[in-house]
Amino acid sequence: MRPHMFLQLRFLCSFLSVDLLLFRAEARSVRMDYEVLVSSKECPDAPEVRSFQNGVSTILPCKQTEIFKLNGTKDVRWMKDCQPVRREGEAPSVDERGDMMLPEASESDAGNYTCLVDVSLNGRTYTAARSIQLAVTDPEIPGTVQVITPQQDVVMVKVGTRAELKCLAYTGFAEENETSMYWTVDGSFTEEHKGLSESWGFFTDRGKVYARSTLSISNVRHQFLNVPIKCIIMNPGGEDVGVVWLQEADHSALYMSVAASLATLVLAASFFFFKVDLVLAYRKLLRHFLKQQVPDGKLYDAYVSFLHPDNLSADVTASFALNILPEQLENQHGYSLYIRGRDDCPGEAMHDAIAAAVHQCRRLIIILSSDDKTRETSPLQENQKQLCYEQKVGLYDALTQKDPRVILVEIDGPVDYSRLPESLRYIKRKQGALKWKKVFLGTHKLTELHSNRKFWKNLRYHMPPVPARRLQTVV
Repeated sequence: MRPHMFLQLRFLCSFLSVDLLLFRAEARSVRMDYEVLVSSKECPDAPEVRSFQNGVSTILPCKQTEIFKLNGTKDVRWMKDCQPVRREGEAPSVDERGDMMLPEASESDAGNYTCLVDVSLNGRTYTAARSIQLAVTDPEIPGTVQVITPQQDVVMVKVGTRAELKCLAYTGFAEENETSMYWTVDGSFTEEHKGLSESWGFFTDRGKVYARSTLSISNVRHQFLNVPIKCIIMNPGGEDVGVVWLQEADHSALYMSVAASLATLVLAASFFFFKVDLVLAYRKLLRHFLKQQVPDGKLYDAYVSFLHPDNLSADVTASFALNILPEQLENQHGYSLYIRGRDDCPGEAMHDAIAAAVHQCRRLIIILSSDDKTRETSPLQENQKQLCYEQKVGLYDALTQKDPRVILVEIDGPVDYSRLPESLRYIKRKQGALKWKKVFLGTHKLTELHSNRKFWKNLRYHMPPVPARRLQTVV
């Protein structure tokens, strides 16, 4: 009867030019460590238990690598429960390493398997054996996978830049080892495209297991645009697909938006700086299309109010109100002015005449001079009483009914408003005042000329439009 020696993974054996068990070494020193298990039974006990799912092909490892390294004839035999392996269906196969594959393992394949390796050395035959316990379990039914995102998403990208696509899928309540998750670009795997890399893994949220995958595109190329890029997840329970499309970002809308914003900004700035000129040009253009205006019952465009001095010929305020102002507004631009001292009739009741004239005017021009403060130190004269009444009537209507609108004009220097009524101070704070300076002959200062030119434009801007028929009469 041939001897049996069962060898496990590790052996303990030291030798120097001796013939020991299975080894013989001559003229050289070798040290090898082994763990030796000697049994009188042909099939030793199984030190390892392996579980496999029912219906899945199974490989049982022989795990006798050191034996297969020996020079000699080797014969591999597998036993089940110490009997030759016999099974229904496809027969098992053994490879060159002694590992045995059981196709589509079933519950009947469960048992104690032993790998026996017969080795012939120097005319003697030895047998090495190792056992493994096989348990076959019913496969767990994996949960159905479902892609949450993307779902026919469209991502705007720029060609030549980097992009990352995310995929999120629900996988159930446990991590399934047989779950796989990958991407395709227009039906081809990402490995076929340069610059694409993908990664994925599980994570748990509130007891549910999800899979998350990222597709990194180092350089977006034209071939990736407008083609289906799919995120695919599958396990034995099924599969699901999410689709995302890459489209090149259309910057035309952005450019149009920026251009429109800039144009609006330019128009706003132009209107701010050239508002007066634009309004005057618009009025001039409008006169060519509107030949008639709806009458508003007013007879005059403006009522001119100023303090009448005792000597009209020597006073700058009177000269401006009675000569310069009518020359510019009436003779050159066709306005109709009511100037007290010029248009009132002798013998009229002063208060009634002033009230009627103010109510028939569209604007109230109040002329203020720096000389007025010196006059207020003297006793109140009749002209001052009339001026106070004009302003009282006109300002009351202007503040309560906003008609007529008030235009403050300062001539020859700053005006001390602290000596004026609160209503005038309020108008000054609310809308400001126009400033006019007399240009003396021989000076020709450009700044003063420009200032006065700007003054007349601003005054016309605050005045109402001139009807076309009246302007034609003036021309």
